[in-house]
Formats: sequence, C-alpha cells, structure tokens
Amino acid sequence: MRGVSYLAGLCLLASTSLPAHAASLLDYVGQCVPFARAASGIQIYGDAWTWWGQARDRYDRGDTPKVGSVIVFAKTARLPLGHVAVVSRVVEKRVLMLTHANWSRQNGERGHAEQDVTLYDVSDDNDWSRVKVWYRDSDGLGGGIYPVYGFIYGHGHAANELTARAPDFVGALIDAYAPRYGAITR
Repeated sequence: MRGVSYLAGLCLLASTSLPAHAASLLDYVGQCVPFARAASGIQIYGDAWTWWGQARDRYDRGDTPKVGSVIVFAKTARLPLGHVAVVSRVVEKRVLMLTHANWSRQNGERGHAEQDVTLYDVSDDNDWSRVKVWYRDSDGLGGGIYPVYGFIYGHGHAANELTARAPDFVGALIDAYAPRYGAITR
C-alpha cells in the first residue's frame, strides 16, 4: 500500500509546479499558491488574494468550510500577497484544521508545509470572514486576525496527504477556546 500512495504522490507532484525533489506534498518548501493548487486540485494561478475573484464562474464559492476547499485570505499590510490554504478537517462550527505552506518558520525559514493547523473563526457573524491561525513560533494561535474572502470548492481532486491519520482535535479546540493552556499541554 505504501508504494501505491508514494506513486500517487509522485504523480501529483509531477502534475504540479512543486519541486521535483519533494517526495511528498508535505516535503514541499515554497510559496502557498503552488502548494494549495497541488493539494486542492483547484487550478488557479497568480497571487493568493486574487484567487477569490478568479474563481468566479469557474468554481463554487462560499463561507462554509469543506474538506479540500481553499480558504482565501485577503491582501493586508501583513499579507501583501494574501494567503491560500486547504481545509484538512472541520473540527466544529468555528474551528477547523488546514494544511498550507509558507506560514510559520521551521528551522529559521519560511515556506515549509504544515499539516492540520488550527484555524479559528473570530468573526462577529460566525461567517469565517475573520480568522486566527496557529503559528508555530508562538506554539499556539498567533496574535493577528486576518480577513478572509471565503472558501473555493474544488471538483474532488484534493490530495490524500491533507490530514494526518489521527489529528489533534482536542489540541485544536484548546488552541481556539483556551489559548493560554495550549502551550502548557503540548
């Protein structure tokens, strides 16, 4: 079975713009856009913040997270090109997990892929228009709140590596609802 998933991973990498030396999607180091395209199967190009407009009339869009959908972060001073990430698990109505690249630093550098990262909806209307994201450097939800356009729904071609076999749902809920305790329990 390992050979089949490895081969499928290589085929996925070969059909995308991910570096050829990456043995799996999670070995990827680079920008969020090529990673999200490879992980979701959504074929949109250009800066992350432009994906929302480009998806119009090509893909369904909305404000409900679904596994395999791409969440599109707006362009801000902190995110001048925006950001895109792929939903890997829906934990509950205001907490989900995403898999993305180029967010936290790992070994002092950005660009690495991260799997099953906590995302918390902090919008007043529970519509995922403002979120907080788990940040490796603080070992919990980062201090920033980011505006989001919404979710782009693909056509069922999301990567198998989006989520781990046993993601830490409890940790995600602790990060979201009791953030000061998250660093203590991990």
